[in-house]
Amino acid sequence: MTPGEALAAECARYTAMGWMRGTSGNLSVVVDRGPLRLAVTVSGKDKGELTPDDVVLVDAEGRTDDPARVPSAEAGLHGRIAAVSGAGAVVHVHALAPVVAAEHWPDGVELRDLEMLKGFGRQAHESVVIPVVPNSQDMRVLGDAFEAGFREDVPALIVARHGVYVWGDDLYQARHRLECLEWLLRFKAEIHRR
Repeated sequence: MTPGEALAAECARYTAMGWMRGTSGNLSVVVDRGPLRLAVTVSGKDKGELTPDDVVLVDAEGRTDDPARVPSAEAGLHGRIAAVSGAGAVVHVHALAPVVAAEHWPDGVELRDLEMLKGFGRQAHESVVIPVVPNSQDMRVLGDAFEAGFREDVPALIVARHGVYVWGDDLYQARHRLECLEWLLRFKAEIHRR
């Protein structure tokens, strides 16, 4: 499967879950590490209707030489996450649970003693804190905030009032981590309401 085919299929999946409404969200896969190059979904298109051609190659800063395709405005953050974490894929969606959780716990969302943590790569009895950073339209500012709080054992970042980034070795691992994290954050927010 080509990067474009894989990214289009994942976007359709997330759109069906309600996590990529309209043109929101973006996904990437690393296609080369020397120098770092990523295939990133294009900007401004309905993510549920992307085709394999709706991706663009970008460098580590999110820049492209392709005048026909505009990468997501957040491509630079994808590059930073891939460079720092060593991830092979980064997914960014606008699921509601992470944004709500960040409202309640702006200094980081602690998750503990939940079986679903295993799907996020942790033991059920462990505690993990998902970092939360303020939103910015400047990808260097977001990248600096990500890097300042980066931990190798926490493959996720919540951007307040925006969405969540999750990464993995490939799109498959990133998807599983995202699905489990969304459930964990939804649970945490629901329990907080009671």
